[in-house]
Amino acid sequence: MHLLLVEDDQTLIAELKPALQRSGYAVEVAIDGVDGEFIGREERFGVVILDLGLPKRSGLEVLKNWRAAGLDVPVLVLTARDAWHERVDGLKAGADDYLGKPFHTEELLARLEALVRRHHGHAAPTLEVAGLKLNTDRQQVCQGEGEWQPLTGIEFRLLRYLMLNAGKVLSKTELSEQVYEEEQQRDSNVIEVYINRLRQRFGKALIETRRGQGYCLVNTMEEGQ
Repeated sequence: MHLLLVEDDQTLIAELKPALQRSGYAVEVAIDGVDGEFIGREERFGVVILDLGLPKRSGLEVLKNWRAAGLDVPVLVLTARDAWHERVDGLKAGADDYLGKPFHTEELLARLEALVRRHHGHAAPTLEVAGLKLNTDRQQVCQGEGEWQPLTGIEFRLLRYLMLNAGKVLSKTELSEQVYEEEQQRDSNVIEVYINRLRQRFGKALIETRRGQGYCLVNTMEEGQ
């Protein structure tokens, strides 16, 4: 999943970015409010971590501008631990959750995962769609009552995004944005290769090809109800 981290503390960035990548996020970084707002408008993100105390433009102003422009991406704001008024202002401006500094990285990751699930209408900690169960902590998948299987990094990012958006047609471009980071080469043909890998593991009927449009994970469980 494509994640935007808007933070000016280089030490914190150096700590968070690899942890987020290990958790299956393709991470883009902006170190001030002006760049953060621009990148957030120009690219498609699945979730945003936004520090409110940014140079050039405050995180609160960035958030207000995004919401005014109709961006509904889930946003987790970072605030000073004792600045309760910042948390209130952030929530009123459209933040979906907040975390006070300093914090434990494990809590941040747990809040992000819950935030993404809620945004896509899933409350349970294990994502269950189309007969598949996805454990996002272990990055493993189970089909039906079968055994849990490990996923590669790209397989996990791709399958999680498809499951969160089950029933929606997703273009190769959108899928590439959610799987790769900006500095990586985004070859849409690679997406096709990984789609075929998932089909080989879980059945060809799981992911439909919509010619000229993209791919759609078919939620067979809902269709059978």
